[in-house]
Amino acid sequence: MRLVIQRVSEASVEIGGELFSRIGRGMLILVGVVDGDTPQDVEWLAAKTAAMRIFPDEKGVMNLSVKDIGGEALAVSQFTLLASTRKGNRPSYVHAAGHDLAVPLYELFCDRLSDLIGHPVSRGQFGANMQVGLVNDGPVTIVIDSRIKE
Repeated sequence: MRLVIQRVSEASVEIGGELFSRIGRGMLILVGVVDGDTPQDVEWLAAKTAAMRIFPDEKGVMNLSVKDIGGEALAVSQFTLLASTRKGNRPSYVHAAGHDLAVPLYELFCDRLSDLIGHPVSRGQFGANMQVGLVNDGPVTIVIDSRIKE
């Protein structure tokens, strides 16, 4: 499973020209599920995300988590995070999980992260054509992959 976490002052998802989700200060999390991912990958990533110290403390040092600041989270499924560009110029998505695996693991990630930060995680709509807007604060962008835990 691969995540791109962006510290944001705000983020939103529109679908079909209508607002679907919106958050204020917190994290926009793009979620890519790899074929073969498990609930253990979800648990590790949710815990890591909830504890990620990417928000400034009173001295301006990135030392606080989203939970520490009472921040929000918006998780958006994005299979293109798993693109392979080794051959040619058209990305291949052969490593992206199919719908039957990806949807339950995406939902589990959102639910588990909600439990860990103490309030609901806003979501995109799996498989929809979404317009994602954000103001990346910093900018701060972190990539985490459950297959690279070192």
